[in-house]
Amino acid sequence: MVFSRAARFASFGVIGLALAACGGLPTSGIGSGDSLGGSGARSQQQGAAQAQRSERLERSTIWDLFDNNDDPNTTVEVNKYIWNASLDVLNFLPIQSVDPFTGVIVTGYGTPPGGGRAYRATIYVQDPALDARSLKVALESRGGTVAPDTVRAVEDAILTRARQLRIADSRL
Repeated sequence: MVFSRAARFASFGVIGLALAACGGLPTSGIGSGDSLGGSGARSQQQGAAQAQRSERLERSTIWDLFDNNDDPNTTVEVNKYIWNASLDVLNFLPIQSVDPFTGVIVTGYGTPPGGGRAYRATIYVQDPALDARSLKVALESRGGTVAPDTVRAVEDAILTRARQLRIADSRL
């Protein structure tokens, strides 16, 4: 007897959660006083009202907050500290293309201060985390490829500057 009451209570709880997750019970139908067929004008009005509500409210239940429904055309998925540090460290290179939505910075050829060799870089910030895995740097010189140690030194300089920017930002 106690088990059957507990089972009934649990099943009502599950049904209640399911109804809450899907937005609740329908507002039109047999229970609301409409006939099964419904009038054409009334159903058109209800359809228009529902379309307006869905346009206004992107999220209708509490469970929609946990969904990842962000528009990839309007969300920026790059780390702002790595992004700004890349522009700071490589400020001697002329910028050809910048796309913060994909995280790509493409520069033209430029000579570093005190150096005699011209470089060009492509920087890819692929993650919003302040992590070394979030940054990819490709360097090229007019003579061809660049030594991996040089690329690693540039990446380290960018990450060090990004950490400095984050520390300075946290003091505010």
